[in-house]
Amino acid sequence: MDPLDVGAGGILRQPKAVWATAGASVVAFMGIGLVDPILPSIARGLDASPSQVSLLFTSYFLITAVAMLLTGFVSSRIGGKKTLLLGLAFVVVFAGLAGTSGSVGQLVGYRAGWGLGNALFVSTALAVIVGAAAGGSAAAILLYESALGLGMACGPLLGAVLGNASWRYPFFGTATLMAIGFLCIAAFLKEQPRPARKTSVLDPLKALGHGGLASAAVSAFFYNYTFFTVLAFTPFVLDMTPYRSGAVFFAWGLLLAVFSVIVAPRMQERFGSLKVLGGSLVLLAADVLVLGYGGHTAAVVCTILSGAFIGVNNTVYTELALGVSDAPRPVASAGYNFVRWFAAAAAPYFAPKIEEWTDIHVPFVVAAVTAVLGALVVLVRRRALVHEAEELRPGHATEDGVGVFAN
Repeated sequence: MDPLDVGAGGILRQPKAVWATAGASVVAFMGIGLVDPILPSIARGLDASPSQVSLLFTSYFLITAVAMLLTGFVSSRIGGKKTLLLGLAFVVVFAGLAGTSGSVGQLVGYRAGWGLGNALFVSTALAVIVGAAAGGSAAAILLYESALGLGMACGPLLGAVLGNASWRYPFFGTATLMAIGFLCIAAFLKEQPRPARKTSVLDPLKALGHGGLASAAVSAFFYNYTFFTVLAFTPFVLDMTPYRSGAVFFAWGLLLAVFSVIVAPRMQERFGSLKVLGGSLVLLAADVLVLGYGGHTAAVVCTILSGAFIGVNNTVYTELALGVSDAPRPVASAGYNFVRWFAAAAAPYFAPKIEEWTDIHVPFVVAAVTAVLGALVVLVRRRALVHEAEELRPGHATEDGVGVFAN
């Protein structure tokens, strides 16, 4: 059955619980790119340097990475609904506090608390959506991926609209939206069955002992450095008003969504996952080089275009990570995300530092090199990845309720 079918069980005919969780997921993913258009405004408002402001991403993703080891531990003990509500409560509190910050240090600290809440929510949301959805996993997974893409696209737009008045407003706006999501999930979502076996904190690390999963995680680590150089450092290079910067990253997010949900599965079906991933990584490397060395117009075009490559990479990497080992999918996902999110924490810190040490072009050279390194890991370790890459099919779902598009 086509998951886009609007009939019973299609993507548009889902219970209120699914829509409540998907809606909160949109806002959760909005939080990643929310600060993009207002980074220069925050720097001016708090008298901070680009490298200091970029710590908003570093603290957020560093805590997210570490929290990946805790999400399964928590959700397997208190259940999916309570884990979602706990994560949302953290986001509401810390996003609201972020808007009251009087220094960049306070703001960085509040973003860390926000990252903990987001990790608890995002890591649990897909399993909950699949468990509560009507019509099987395919429609639920597509709905989740659509929420991811919509959130990544709308985050910069919300940041621009609210941030044009004050850099504080996007944080208050996020806290308000997540509070609404909290109430909707509390009202409409029933508690999901708990897994038969409780997950330990060390299970995700043990899962990384599998060569294929470790290879996917290491390659994704290099790729994520490139991804978050674009996301966190480019706003300073573009040096645009919040509205214009928000429009650029909105277009970037739309390409990310379209290529993640629609284009990537078709390309995999035709060319195979590893060829698609390797080619996309090389093209992303070329794109960021032009971004770094071209003029302002080229930088805008290449920033938007990078969304296409990032969308493809996100889908293929997650599919490989969740299919390559025999570990339970939530455990494999936690181990994989634990590794790759460290690069998301590193890039926003090192990119502006590298600019301070050299010039504005070199951070993009480093980002291009890391994208190529990601492709080389896929090439060298293809035997560890190729079997599962051939066996997996776009839209494949698993019996444990976490499909190939979990993030």
